[in-house]
Amino acid sequence: MLRKKSIVDVDSLKLEDIELVLANADSFLEISGRDVKKVPILRGKTIANLFFEPSTRTKTSFEIAAKRLSADIINFSSSTSSVVKGESIIDTLKTILSMKVDMIVMRHSDSGAVKIVDSFVEVPVVNAGDGKNQHPTQALLDLYTIKKVFGKFKGLKVAIVGDFINSRVAGSNISLFKKMGIKVTIVSPTILLPEDFSKMDVRHCIDDVIEESDIIYVLRMQFERQNRKFYPSVMEYNQFLSLDMKRLRRMKPGSIVMHPGPVNRGIEITDEVMEIGGKLKEKIVIEQQVTYGVAIRMALIYLILG
Repeated sequence: MLRKKSIVDVDSLKLEDIELVLANADSFLEISGRDVKKVPILRGKTIANLFFEPSTRTKTSFEIAAKRLSADIINFSSSTSSVVKGESIIDTLKTILSMKVDMIVMRHSDSGAVKIVDSFVEVPVVNAGDGKNQHPTQALLDLYTIKKVFGKFKGLKVAIVGDFINSRVAGSNISLFKKMGIKVTIVSPTILLPEDFSKMDVRHCIDDVIEESDIIYVLRMQFERQNRKFYPSVMEYNQFLSLDMKRLRRMKPGSIVMHPGPVNRGIEITDEVMEIGGKLKEKIVIEQQVTYGVAIRMALIYLILG
């Protein structure tokens, strides 16, 4: 079992915890490939999916993971709850906890909200993304994807490209990748970088890393978190940061392209790359990330509640 029951950030995860999650994910990936994709491990357990922010992949992934382990799941959406009537998060939590749930999965638009909730409740809490802060299960599924492709971590080079100042995925991934011995390079214009990135290996054009990187990890442009425009035009963004066919063909043999989803087509990645066929299609592992995400979240839920 995991040393720490709540998963609020990746920094608190020990190497042994990370390796345990990855190892267990293999078993649950096999279950997801069966005709009957269900095991009775967590029958009788109840998980509350509390999403105060829109989500497709993460919310659905946690729901599927819980159901495949035979746990019951309560899906909470702030837009259809008493939150719209002015109910506080604490009162909402008291209501949910009164239903005797065993675990909370939570997404919130405010950075640090999940940590506050974890300090308030007695059941385990898993961070499904909080503001611009952390997204630990995304980082774990990305790490697992890399493991499935390369079979190792040390010595690999990853270039993370795009909008860092608004990205919770970037913070979690950088920390976890470095912890596992992966060399991280940042590719972004200065205006999209937080101040604390000054000591990192930073480039300003994807062309500077396209031929030397094992992994090109493209971040989503976070339009919903921007109160102002961070770049002059889509054309300029395309010129320095977008992955197009010309750049895809320049990538080193065996290298891959990752993205946390959903992709803003024509901005981070072109339509042509997203719809590529033949041998080059093997480089795009975005759909595999989603598949591996269910296995990782099954492993986490099992290790927390099993």
